[in-house]
Amino acid sequence: MPPPGNCSPSSATRSGPRRGSALSKFTALTDELHDYIVENGAREDAVLAQVREETAALGEISVMQIAPDQGALMTLLTRILGPKRAIEVGTFTGYSAICIARGLPTGGRLIACELDPERAQTAAENFALASVADRIDLRVGPASETLAELTAAKGPESSEPFDLAFIDADKTGYDGYYESCLELLRPGGLIILDNVLQDGRVLDAAGNESAEAIARLNAKVRVDDRVGIAMIGVADGLTLAVKR
Repeated sequence: MPPPGNCSPSSATRSGPRRGSALSKFTALTDELHDYIVENGAREDAVLAQVREETAALGEISVMQIAPDQGALMTLLTRILGPKRAIEVGTFTGYSAICIARGLPTGGRLIACELDPERAQTAAENFALASVADRIDLRVGPASETLAELTAAKGPESSEPFDLAFIDADKTGYDGYYESCLELLRPGGLIILDNVLQDGRVLDAAGNESAEAIARLNAKVRVDDRVGIAMIGVADGLTLAVKR
């Protein structure tokens, strides 16, 4: 996701009647307003703050980490859903996995997929720091391979299906991750797709491989009758898709 407050021109305030819709109001998310949201609506503790600050020190790559307000939402959604089994595609340094793990019920487990061994090691250290390592099964390697293994193991005598999936990895792989996670989920299970706005580039995605991939997936999910959906303007955009 882009850094907090990184608003493109397309995210400017819009109010009043919109094309083909009822009255709607959109509030521009300035840096100051985002800070207000985090201060008043995200209970980021010292551990998560440390993970965020240490990740920020990595430089440009740190934009892949979710922001505190998104983390708070994900913990809350996890608690509401009460998943026994969850999967994360793209763990990075572990902030989002910690947020999910903290929302799991007793006995709940998260499979966290991370391609980069160095990032996976950092994530493992952060899981221990947050006292959630016992709830997380960290898989290092291509997520597509892990998902294929889980799908192959699926059957009437296999373990229970998944209840929750969070996808936040390479954007060109999103469609495949979406299909695999949808197959693994139980009816009523939730997929969370991150970065579905691509900092506004989905409005003019031509020439940007990641934005083009997300724009295609957004169009696909919009008419996918296998799920009920809502796209929300948190951070760089999230799509919540509930399997029918």
